[in-house]
Amino acid sequence: MFKIGQSRIVEIPFRPAAGALPGLEVLPLARLARRAAGHGVDVRMPARAAFHHLLTVEEGTLRLTVDGEPLPVPPRAWLWIRPEQVYRFDEGLEHARGTLILFQLGLLDPATIAAAGVDPPFPWGPLLPSAKEAEPVERTLELLMEAYKETGTLRLEAQIELVRHLLAALVLRLSHLYVRERGASRTSEAFRAFHAAVERDFAESRTVADYARALGYSSRTLTRACLAATGGTAKQYLDDRIVLEARRLLVHTELPASAVAGRLGFPTPTAFAKFFKHHTGETPTNYRSHAFGSKPRQ
Repeated sequence: MFKIGQSRIVEIPFRPAAGALPGLEVLPLARLARRAAGHGVDVRMPARAAFHHLLTVEEGTLRLTVDGEPLPVPPRAWLWIRPEQVYRFDEGLEHARGTLILFQLGLLDPATIAAAGVDPPFPWGPLLPSAKEAEPVERTLELLMEAYKETGTLRLEAQIELVRHLLAALVLRLSHLYVRERGASRTSEAFRAFHAAVERDFAESRTVADYARALGYSSRTLTRACLAATGGTAKQYLDDRIVLEARRLLVHTELPASAVAGRLGFPTPTAFAKFFKHHTGETPTNYRSHAFGSKPRQ
């Protein structure tokens, strides 16, 4: 059983299997634990991968924790784990039957990335299509799996392009369902630039004006971009990102709260505790003691 604070977050690079196509691997869920163990990784421990996980369950229920929130994935559901998210597999991996697609973002062309909403803000949680909605998604998955296995029957260049197009089709279909179910957001160049800067520098600055100066936008422009994309202000977006990282460190590492404060750029542990309690209603110590009852979002 996982215990709060017992381990570090493992950073996992993309390691293609022997003979796999560049930037992509399609495998049965049941094979993941053995594949990970071969690289010295325990799937039950928290990890942050440098690639996307797109998985679906056919039989059984898979249970994961993503950014501190327990997520059950029932039959016929899909789950998309992004490279920035911290996840671990809790239960059901050895018994669930399904498919896992591991892919690097560069496998998708810019038009697909834009149309599918691959950029932040990300779709969150399991997606369970209706029977009518699931049919074309499952057909697309079957075609992708067939093309992926056609090594040796197609020229490699042709197979790679076919797989890229089918992955794009699958991502576009799933993105459409996420938008239909949870509403569309409008991302702009300003928001994408702000997101990238926050990901890089959130431990260095907690002031929107600093990001605005560095990016060449006004603070008002960044707030308008965040309101259109997320429904919240730029300051809320920045604070939420800091809180998310604090939660990750409190749950998945043994760092004392004072060290978490230093890692996140706070001048004193007291300043961090005040910030954290203001945004979560709990002290860092109390949050760590029952962290799995909270629901941080990416």
